[in-house]
Amino acid sequence: MASARFSEAQRLIETGRFAAAARSARTLLADEPRLTEAWLLLALAEQRQQRFDAMLSALHAALRLQPTNTTVLLKLREAQLYCGLGAEARAGLAALERGGQQDARLLTALSNLYLAAGAHTDRLRCALRALELAPAEAQLLANAAAAETACGEVSGAEAHLDQLLAAHPQDYGSYYRRSTLRRQNAASNHLREMSSRLAALPVEAPQIVPLCFALAKEYEDLGDSRQAGAFLQRGAARRRRNLSYDVADDEHALQVIVQSFGGQRMATAPGGERGATAIFVMGLPRSGTTLVDRILSSHSAVQSLGEINDLAYAVIGQVYGTMDADAAPPERTELIRRSALLDHAVLGDDYLRRVAGYERNRPRFIDKTPWNFLYLGLIALALPGARIVHVRRHPMDSCFALYKTLFRDGSPYSYDQQDLARYYLAYDKLMAHWRSVLPERFLDLDYEYVVQSQQQATRELLAWCGLQFEPQCLEFHRNPAPAATASAAQVREPLHARSIGNWRHYAAQLEPLAAALSAGGVAIDSG
Repeated sequence: MASARFSEAQRLIETGRFAAAARSARTLLADEPRLTEAWLLLALAEQRQQRFDAMLSALHAALRLQPTNTTVLLKLREAQLYCGLGAEARAGLAALERGGQQDARLLTALSNLYLAAGAHTDRLRCALRALELAPAEAQLLANAAAAETACGEVSGAEAHLDQLLAAHPQDYGSYYRRSTLRRQNAASNHLREMSSRLAALPVEAPQIVPLCFALAKEYEDLGDSRQAGAFLQRGAARRRRNLSYDVADDEHALQVIVQSFGGQRMATAPGGERGATAIFVMGLPRSGTTLVDRILSSHSAVQSLGEINDLAYAVIGQVYGTMDADAAPPERTELIRRSALLDHAVLGDDYLRRVAGYERNRPRFIDKTPWNFLYLGLIALALPGARIVHVRRHPMDSCFALYKTLFRDGSPYSYDQQDLARYYLAYDKLMAHWRSVLPERFLDLDYEYVVQSQQQATRELLAWCGLQFEPQCLEFHRNPAPAATASAAQVREPLHARSIGNWRHYAAQLEPLAAALSAGGVAIDSG
């Protein structure tokens, strides 16, 4: 009987019925409270519903039954990260690492959790040790290359991806990852190799996507915008056909944010110093947020935490705390509406508790999560002392930078020009709303201004954040701190203006995007 109920709970999870799976697991545990696997199943069901406190409770119950079970311990550390218990999670990960030096699978799992904890040097150490134990395994080569990229060890990353592709030429995603590591040139590129691989694939095979994006990247590096544009269009179109996504859902969500955080609500935003150590850097992905983050984190008083999810997790935790334990998780728009009604002082304290769990050695910190522009109203209500920097760039350059990036996750609107235009227009309206209801609460910083007037823009940025000018902020490319973003390799180069106006080389191909933006009221200079 227990076996049948366990299988039923598993089936419910596999079919996406997470609330039913949690109920089924609890029923099973009422009769079999010492069944560790059932506690793990309950933890997974709670995780999928984003009920992280309940996930953590289930794992503590499993741990009491089997305190040395590695699967339980790994899942517990993951739950602790969701719950803002970063210091406890890292201590637990370190203990597992000390005892797992001969276990490549465990070290790989630890590397992934160190990434979630923002501990990039720890991640790299585990990834490299795992690779020592299994030097030919494709996934371990890819993991090592990703960790090396984040830590600025680009040559090591390229060597490992070369090794991976020599042994596993059908690991198509690695062609794209390798292409982004450096600027290719006529003497050193991978065009012939990748073209041959692409020609061997069926025209509609999903594997063409990373190859097309990689070819587009390398042809652009070589100045061939015609070929780059053709491969980009082909790859993006195929990627879009593989996605179940409706941009109308995002448009509606952004409208609900405007409605929920209107002028009357935002007029209650408090003053005070709560969050005064925080600097939020936000904007659309690929808009220059990583550049600004590197400039600020080159300052002796500032440390970047990177792209973290602590604000989102704090919101989820606080909203769920107002609901019955058995209530269904709220839909996205209901979550937005409920977030506007929270006790925002409590939310701010919860967020600060969470970020205190990161390893920090400087008094100020950066939360460089681009999509925090969605949470700008919450930040103003919960953290009145925080400094906020919104990075923006020319609409066409901004959209083109999104369009030509193959994201591992997120930004599903970026693969179709009409979707991209609609999302950009919704984002643009949201930012106009924030300027209206939160005047002078945040700094709009133009990417082009930073590039073309670096010293003046840097001085103004630092002043906005309450920081004295330090010359090393102009040498941001020497900043040794890890950078786990799509711009990880680019921000280690000196400042350049190659990206400004880059979309013009593709103006004919991007005409649908330009027309849609113009029709939506966004000025496009196509001269």
